[in-house]
Amino acid sequence: MVINANEIKTKGVSIFSTLLDKFDELIINVRGKNKFVVIDIERYKELRANELDLAYLKTMQDIEKGNYKTQSAKEHIEELKNEL
Repeated sequence: MVINANEIKTKGVSIFSTLLDKFDELIINVRGKNKFVVIDIERYKELRANELDLAYLKTMQDIEKGNYKTQSAKEHIEELKNEL
């Protein structure tokens, strides 16, 4: 569901609770452009957990393939400095 930023200004953030009871997500439109998405905290936690699970799986795949290197903290800091 897309709502206009002016609706939020006039009705306040309480509009989120009402609309999130009916829709999974709300898109806030500012000056004709979709700018933000509002979701309830439980949905956010679920999406975040999925994101972390995927990152973990990709990391484990990299380890299995040998796509990593071992270095000291000092070496790592130097490498980061050189990349800047």
